[in-house]
Amino acid sequence: MMMDSLHAHACKTYLLADEDEGFAALIDPILEHFSDYLNLVKKRKLTLTHVIDTHTHVDHISAGAALKDAVRCAYVMHEKACSACVNEPVREGDVLHVGKLRIHVMHTPGHTTDSISLKVGHQLFTGDFLFLDDAGAGRDDLPGGDAGSHWESLQKTWDLPDSMMVYPAHEYHERRPSTLGHQRHTNPHLRMRTREEFIRYVEDLRLDPSDWMKAAIRSNQACATDPRAAWIPADLPACEIQGAMDVNVNALPVELVDVPTLEHMLDVRKNNHRGQGKSAEAGAAVLLLDVREPYELDSPEGQISGVFNLPIGQLPRRLGELDKYRNQPIITICRSGSRAATVARMLAASGFNRVQALGGGMQAWNKSSHNMR
Repeated sequence: MMMDSLHAHACKTYLLADEDEGFAALIDPILEHFSDYLNLVKKRKLTLTHVIDTHTHVDHISAGAALKDAVRCAYVMHEKACSACVNEPVREGDVLHVGKLRIHVMHTPGHTTDSISLKVGHQLFTGDFLFLDDAGAGRDDLPGGDAGSHWESLQKTWDLPDSMMVYPAHEYHERRPSTLGHQRHTNPHLRMRTREEFIRYVEDLRLDPSDWMKAAIRSNQACATDPRAAWIPADLPACEIQGAMDVNVNALPVELVDVPTLEHMLDVRKNNHRGQGKSAEAGAAVLLLDVREPYELDSPEGQISGVFNLPIGQLPRRLGELDKYRNQPIITICRSGSRAATVARMLAASGFNRVQALGGGMQAWNKSSHNMR
């Protein structure tokens, strides 16, 4: 078997071929490279029999539809894919034959409902189901994504040998493919967690999709053959968890406030409201901005009295509601501190001057003896 990774950029396309019989398959082809693929298979005297998309992509337009029409090959996706032009839907356990090559299909939903991974000998092509090392895996907050399903899919990997090489659909920071055994030591998605623990881990890192992502999904479902069918920003690690944020935003430092300091601030505010004096540090109102989902405020972790709830995914379109606090103290709050830090970065990048995140989030707040209920 011959296998080539065809692109130096973040989106990866893989060419698999049985050179003896002259048959080939492409995994996750990109429309802007359509002509390159045709020239490559012609140069190598191969017949392209299969084009496989591991899932409905959000950060590029697939070449699957265009290649199917050009060479009359099979266009393969999971049967749950909404693409109108797939002519060979597959499901868990199916085997694709490319000459003497056998491509075994695993249904690995989580990032999307139609995500598949492909086993070919000792190679595992994971799409966005699993990335490399600290990149973890594709985010689960896109349309159709589900953290619980992702956890269930990850359980399938424990039956696979350590020697399998992992080849993802994206690599944004020049990490190198490595064995599944190595990933079990370096990839946070493969840490031993219960289903509930995994869902919490993913939800603490969520950042809802941008509008351009939804447009890309619609274009792929409609079998677009024009690379300009949807505007997609270049060089953005969009499929990583929190990857839709600008890289410069992700790099901004975050100032943390601990529980005792926040307790003191709230005590000062309470005393001022009671007319017991006015201190300089409480001269401006403090906005407690809870960025969790509304249902989380009614969870056992509860909420701090007086919070303003603005879920992280709604922040871009509701930013104007916070304008009057641009020069006043803002404390961002979530369950463990991760989402709060993300929002603090986003606000700082938008010109808010006095933003801090509650370190440890509501978990730390509830551990404080002063706040035990």
